[in-house]
Amino acid sequence: MTAEFALLRSLDPADRRQVLASCTPRRFKRREVLCHEGDPGDSLHLVQSGRLLIRVATPLGHTATLTMIGPGDSFGELALLSADAKRTATVEAAESAETLALSRARFDTLRASSPAVDRMLTAGLVAQVRRLSTTVLEALDLPVEARVVRRLADLARIYGGPAPVAEVRLTQDDLASMAGTTRVTANRVLRDLEQRGIVTLHRGRVIVTDRARLSAAAANP
Repeated sequence: MTAEFALLRSLDPADRRQVLASCTPRRFKRREVLCHEGDPGDSLHLVQSGRLLIRVATPLGHTATLTMIGPGDSFGELALLSADAKRTATVEAAESAETLALSRARFDTLRASSPAVDRMLTAGLVAQVRRLSTTVLEALDLPVEARVVRRLADLARIYGGPAPVAEVRLTQDDLASMAGTTRVTANRVLRDLEQRGIVTLHRGRVIVTDRARLSAAAANP
């Protein structure tokens, strides 16, 4: 079953079918790296199933996990804009995953025949900039505890969809990295959420048992 890709929502059904028909299905095993930061960028990926971690190297040589994306999301939009584009992050499969890859050559053919496809990419890049701006503002304005709660709420959406309970299969180190803090701080926040009956903690995973209260906590730090 094909995911509903956010990037393609602005297209009419005919253009959407053309884009999907131009993609190549790809499969990746758990912990397989789809691309490395600095690699030549030659394709856009639409995530059909599974979940992917987006990571970058810090100036001190550490690895920071920026976010996670799941079915319906995409990455690599910038790779379609220039022949010398480089990957800005490393993408790793947190679990078995499937994507639809659209090469730059096929995208150029599509955009030449349909201006709507060109506008689609522009809209996708604008949305990406907005998300990054929100993340930067959170890092500057929000206390670290609030950032941990918001990242956990994001992960609950990715893992749980519309379900009232979500099993987030990531380590506390990954969550801490996404929130820009230490594992000790992330664990303290998670323990508080557990005492409030919002989550239960297990080795290598967090079960969000009350997503409504978690969302409320994320919206009102």
